[in-house]
Amino acid sequence: MALTMQTMNDEQRKSVAIEYIKAFDNGGVTSTGGSILDLLADDAQVFFPKWGLASGKEQIGKLFADVGSTVKSITHDYAHFNWIFSGTDVVVCEGTSHGEHRDGPWRSGVPAWGAGNWCDVFEIRDWKIQRVYIYLDPDYAGRDTSRYPWLVTD
Repeated sequence: MALTMQTMNDEQRKSVAIEYIKAFDNGGVTSTGGSILDLLADDAQVFFPKWGLASGKEQIGKLFADVGSTVKSITHDYAHFNWIFSGTDVVVCEGTSHGEHRDGPWRSGVPAWGAGNWCDVFEIRDWKIQRVYIYLDPDYAGRDTSRYPWLVTD
């Protein structure tokens, strides 16, 4: 891990996080036409439920390709994001999304227990994402219901 060279404020960290989230909505391409991986430090770590922890850009690229191959489209609802700033390099973003998974569409709140609500915990330094843990239900189409007796499906 490189030594910290630049001081960033919360709004600058937030801008990096938003660029990262928007790149997902744009098929992994940033607003400047680069790869989403360009936003990550070389030794970054990304956690995704049911995939695990990816370390370094090569593994992270595999994680994104694996998960991305199951998602036809995704749109994050930027107007409804909640941001939490720690006063350190850590920034938390809670939000909602909708889109289409290979198993079917999803939208936050439809049904109330379904996919679409998520929370990302970022560590951002030197204009690069050092770490992001993604917390969400990866059952986008809501098919994994038989294991949860409180879910009543019609």
